[in-house]
Amino acid sequence: MTHTVNDLVSYVSHVLRLRPGDIIATGTPAGVGTARAQPVYMKAGDRGVCTIGGIGTLTNPVAALAPR
Repeated sequence: MTHTVNDLVSYVSHVLRLRPGDIIATGTPAGVGTARAQPVYMKAGDRGVCTIGGIGTLTNPVAALAPR
């Protein structure tokens, strides 16, 4: 990561009020997507799933862009 977690929390807390349960998404870890020897990307039909124990699961489906 370019910035530390402390730096990120400090910056965000100066922009808006952080409340219990707020999540600061920092992106993907090294070794995924374009950083791989053979790049891997999400495609239509994939799902992004994030689970936090005691809170629940957030699922985001990936869809193709609509034709213009």
